[in-house]
Amino acid sequence: MKYLIAGLGSVGRRHMRNLVALGEMDIVLYRTHKATLPDDELAGYPVETDLAEALKRHKPDAVIISNPTSLHLDVAIPAAEAGCAILLEKPIAASMERLDVLQAAVKKSGSKVLVAFQFRFHPGMVKIKQLIENGEIGRVVSANVHFGEYLPAWHPWEDYRKGYAARSDMGGGVVATQCHSLDYLPWLVGKKVESVWGFAAKLSDLEVDADDTAKIALRFEGGALGSLHLDYNQQPPEHEFRLIGTNGTIKWNLVDGAARVYRPEKKDWEVYPLPAGWERNVMFQEQTKHFVDVVKGKVEPSCTLEDGIQVMKIIASVHESQKMGKLISLK
Repeated sequence: MKYLIAGLGSVGRRHMRNLVALGEMDIVLYRTHKATLPDDELAGYPVETDLAEALKRHKPDAVIISNPTSLHLDVAIPAAEAGCAILLEKPIAASMERLDVLQAAVKKSGSKVLVAFQFRFHPGMVKIKQLIENGEIGRVVSANVHFGEYLPAWHPWEDYRKGYAARSDMGGGVVATQCHSLDYLPWLVGKKVESVWGFAAKLSDLEVDADDTAKIALRFEGGALGSLHLDYNQQPPEHEFRLIGTNGTIKWNLVDGAARVYRPEKKDWEVYPLPAGWERNVMFQEQTKHFVDVVKGKVEPSCTLEDGIQVMKIIASVHESQKMGKLISLK
């Protein structure tokens, strides 16, 4: 199988290394040469600077899209039209514009799209989804997420002010960039979001021109409620959530990654730790393995284009709610 990678920043290079580790060596690089990392590990791979020519000449089976958010659809639409399988980084676009064009291209060509929400491959998350589906805490009635990080610490090798996450013109902002929980909460709860209330603003002293702090309220189909805090300013970083059910509670945090479930009949917490030796890249590796199977036609994408569009609708609704000062319905 031949893979084309568009965008060779830290995420794109992670995808490339994981492909190579799986023995997938037929890789073409589509580059604008604006990456801030050294080019040493890219030596020896064919490079193209014209996307149409790259698709025509190399006829890749799959395209990995890890360039800045605002440029995703410029690659995704031609790749879908060419019938390529696509691994599309989150969020899938900078706005709702042209998503219908991508959908039409995918439908016409039969292209398969996997949206890269890697937390779906975290063992703690997978275990929690199993617990919920098995009714271990009854029916979920509420969910709370706290996800705070310090943006300048993300990529110490580059000026954070120039990165896509800090720039509204590149599709940045904390709501869009840290939208992982907007995907995993509905996935875990097993219900779509039906309405949104959001506050999103630039409040910190960071030199960004996009929202860096957000408070979001969600109502899921069936009535369950959710709340989220997102920010670029918190030191030390913290990523955790709590799901409260009619017969118990589930907790998770990124520090140890374990799934914790409170069982009222035992009046105690049961802990499901991460596998021995697990480290962060493993969830990316599992995502890559899944994508390779998608490319080979062995499985369907576990996180679909429609899932990615649903997250985009929530992001857009947060900003609309902030602007209009009202509840936004997704129905």
